[in-house]
Amino acid sequence: MLISINPATAEKIAEYPVLNAAEIESRINAADAAGHAWRDKSLTERAVVMKAVAQALREQKQRLAELMTVEMGKPAKEAGPEVEKAAWCAEHYAEHAETYLADQVIESDASRSYVCHQPLGTLLGILPWNAPLWIAFRYLAPALMAGNTCVMKHDPHVPGCAQAIVDVFEKAGAPTDIVVNLPIKTALVEKAIRHPAIQAVSFTGSAKAGGIVAAIAASEIKHAVLELGGSDPFLVLADADLEAAAEVAKVSRIINAGQSCIAAKRVIVDASVYDEFIALLKSRLENLKVGDPTQMETDVGPIARADLRANLHRQVQSTIDSGARCLLGGELPSGAGFYYPVTLLTDVTADMSAFREETFGPVMVVIKALGSEDAIRLANDSDYGLGAGIWSQDIAAAEKIAHRLNTGQVAINGIVKTDPRLPSGGIKRSGYGRELGPHGIREFVNAKQIWIK
Repeated sequence: MLISINPATAEKIAEYPVLNAAEIESRINAADAAGHAWRDKSLTERAVVMKAVAQALREQKQRLAELMTVEMGKPAKEAGPEVEKAAWCAEHYAEHAETYLADQVIESDASRSYVCHQPLGTLLGILPWNAPLWIAFRYLAPALMAGNTCVMKHDPHVPGCAQAIVDVFEKAGAPTDIVVNLPIKTALVEKAIRHPAIQAVSFTGSAKAGGIVAAIAASEIKHAVLELGGSDPFLVLADADLEAAAEVAKVSRIINAGQSCIAAKRVIVDASVYDEFIALLKSRLENLKVGDPTQMETDVGPIARADLRANLHRQVQSTIDSGARCLLGGELPSGAGFYYPVTLLTDVTADMSAFREETFGPVMVVIKALGSEDAIRLANDSDYGLGAGIWSQDIAAAEKIAHRLNTGQVAINGIVKTDPRLPSGGIKRSGYGRELGPHGIREFVNAKQIWIK
């Protein structure tokens, strides 16, 4: 059984049966069988389905939002917008897939030569718990509009959300089995990857698990897209708008209780504005309300699991023991649920845990930089390379710095976010391949060259 636990109370919500080996085979085969008719539909016909799915998401927004809140602790004020974002993703690809997948004419020695984009077949998406609706749809929407069918192996801690997603497709009148749910234990994921019908894998999760998934897929010569962890730098240069930067740093760090791969995890501040910026951060962080995620006034809900909270506290304590200052939080609370206080660590250096490891929780880590060159050095001193933020009123200089950062995306004077219109992904231990935008839909197609005499 998959057991759903409410992280706000540590109480069991429900149990969900898991599939055995024969049932896994049956469900994947069903998605594969559905693919023959689905790939033959025109892009216009697929778009009608995806728009109906977007409408069904909005009609069920309250129920889906409440399910995320009780299963993984997402604050109510963030859960509804996540459903809306998933619906937007479905609509975006319904409206733009034809442009993204248009034939690309390339001049050659042929009378006519071009590249067309055809579906690969049946895909496997292995999804995380921290954004159960949004991350599912950034896999599902482009893959389906490209003509693939989708097997969805969601995280075992959000089984209710996984089933609800499949229910949305059914309610929208989508063709049967173009999306199938695969509620299985982790030990059986390898069997799913190796199934002959699975043509490629999309994985979002930790670097360790991503390496395992990638190795299995590679051994079967199957394409994979990996969106893994991040330890995103947030550079505040001497000429930055400090008030605006502090506000965005706060939002980026504490959204979803800090459980986001693209959160601002290493705030690197020029020495000339270091103390002033810390004061601005502290005044914002200390006013955040940690508590019941079902209440709209709550800013920060619980950590999703007890083991995740324990690891976060280890990182905080190790960093303090190594010489960092703790200006807020840092103490493991008593009582029910997996809550962790908003924590502010300053004077962090590159040899400390909170710098070297990904911190997944409401922990702000601040590092002093001796000028912009030092800030760039510190930003790139990481095994990860997902996103980065730069704050400066000199846009031309900031853009030059952006080109020197070893990340998959950079936001200048704004928040690092995922957007259906723009590609997202990382380098180094943050993974490879891209999701979203035109790049995302082309990850799971056969770019076929046609040459005509």
